[in-house]
Amino acid sequence: MDSLQPSLLLVDDDPLIRDTLGFLLAAHFLVRTASSRAEAIALATSVGFQPQLALVDLGLPPTPHRPDEGFRLVVELAALVPGIKIVVFSGQSSKDNARHARTLGAVEFIEKPVAPEALLKTLHQALDWRQADQQVVQQLEVAGLIGQSPSMERLRRQIHQFAPAPFPILIIGESGSGKEAVAKALHVQSSHAAAPYLALNCAALTESLIEATLFGYAKGAFTGATSARAGYFEEVGDGTLFLDEIGELPLPLQAKLLRVLENGEFQRLGETTTRISRARVLAATNRDLRRLARDGSFRADLYHRLSVLTVETPPLRELGNDRWLLLDHFTGVYARQMGLQPFHLSESARAAWDRYAFPGNVRELRNVAIRLLAKHAGTTVDMAALSTEFDADAAPLPAMRTSSPNAGRPDVASAVATLRDARDFHLDTWLAAWEQAYIDAALTLADGNMTQASRLLGVNRTTLYSRLDSRRDKH
Repeated sequence: MDSLQPSLLLVDDDPLIRDTLGFLLAAHFLVRTASSRAEAIALATSVGFQPQLALVDLGLPPTPHRPDEGFRLVVELAALVPGIKIVVFSGQSSKDNARHARTLGAVEFIEKPVAPEALLKTLHQALDWRQADQQVVQQLEVAGLIGQSPSMERLRRQIHQFAPAPFPILIIGESGSGKEAVAKALHVQSSHAAAPYLALNCAALTESLIEATLFGYAKGAFTGATSARAGYFEEVGDGTLFLDEIGELPLPLQAKLLRVLENGEFQRLGETTTRISRARVLAATNRDLRRLARDGSFRADLYHRLSVLTVETPPLRELGNDRWLLLDHFTGVYARQMGLQPFHLSESARAAWDRYAFPGNVRELRNVAIRLLAKHAGTTVDMAALSTEFDADAAPLPAMRTSSPNAGRPDVASAVATLRDARDFHLDTWLAAWEQAYIDAALTLADGNMTQASRLLGVNRTTLYSRLDSRRDKH
């Protein structure tokens, strides 16, 4: 078997299908098979095998007659394995399942049964997309910051402001919204742009592997440690270390990370010698670390140390016409890399593009653009063709509304009457009452979700927390 073959993870609970497809595909790929989601994740995150492609059945145990486990696996593989391209291969082939699988991160959906030639063609096409990704990776990272909307302008200002600071930065935002693009922009605009940049997904490895990767280990520290090895905190020097999915970092490692952040000290596994790190740490999460800290599942002291500076990546649905700039960018880049002519959207398709909420954010938009290019290069895509790429369960964007700071404001005559008749008027008290009313209204509309409430109010989530804390202190 050629060691240079592209690697493929095949996941199906039917042993006959695994054996048959494994045999057929072995001439083209380095194939590893799994029969369940847990087994697939263990394989994908094991040392020595990082799949470039995954062929995933939706019906997996313990619910083989439902797509839930397969959907969960698509999400996890997309998050845990950088650059992996996932093809869903399933008998549960409703259009809704196909659209939802693509929204979650799959590049294509194939209905069982399928001719071997068609399967091979799809897998090789997915591999071509992956190679195109690798060739334009720097452009795609910058593309995560493309936009002219107020939210993107605000994000760029924050990056420019925070990049020179030596402190840790916490990057928050929904999955697919471009948190790693922000991390790389912070590194590039820092004074250490020429130094290394290393990234680790804290959800991708076991606790022991994360510890060894971050801190390094001495010879004989554990079975298989045949020689000493430096960890990321040493290898990155005075560069940038990006810790993605920081909310998944196990509690024992949180204490060790806190020590590095406070005084730069750490030890390799199996050593007692204290070493010093000069790394600048950036962390990202799509979870509410403040709530996790209150619940005790994330160290409060680490949260406060990481969140001295916080950057929030806006979801795509809040970026208005930026979705058109991103579509043009991705279509142009991949068309050049794949030697294809760009596609165009019909008027009805353009209207549908404007209404779609893109729950998977920029990552989903990019994948939709790639699929449309592969299927409709050089043609006009109508609404029917476009709708097959969208998740039918995604709520449409609400109708645009305009608001003004003057809405509901008392006129001058009313204000004059109020001041004339008031015995004890205090402007700060009146302003605080108005602020409290709007905060309470936003929290009511958002069902208590702080992120959604902050967006309704047009303020950063940390600002909203600060104002709520100030209000509690006064009471």
